[in-house]
Amino acid sequence: MKKKRFKKNSSQSNFAKLSIFQNQKFKFKKKCPLSGKSAPKIDYKNIRLLKKYTSENGKILPSRITSVSLKKQRELSLSIKRARNLALL
Repeated sequence: MKKKRFKKNSSQSNFAKLSIFQNQKFKFKKKCPLSGKSAPKIDYKNIRLLKKYTSENGKILPSRITSVSLKKQRELSLSIKRARNLALL
């Protein structure tokens, strides 16, 4: 009986495919839900909108989770802080 031999090259190429630190070829980035023509205006009085971007504990969700642009994230965090200060949130 012959013994099966595994090639080193095939196991290394499989490891390279499974590497989580390797740059992915396709990165899909969502568009910002708060920018555009029909987007809602960010305001501290719009509590329904602000609650979407806060966690259950009341913390502001990061933009990598909500896919909000940097400019809108700053406006959002400022309006959430204002609503907290006025006890609206």
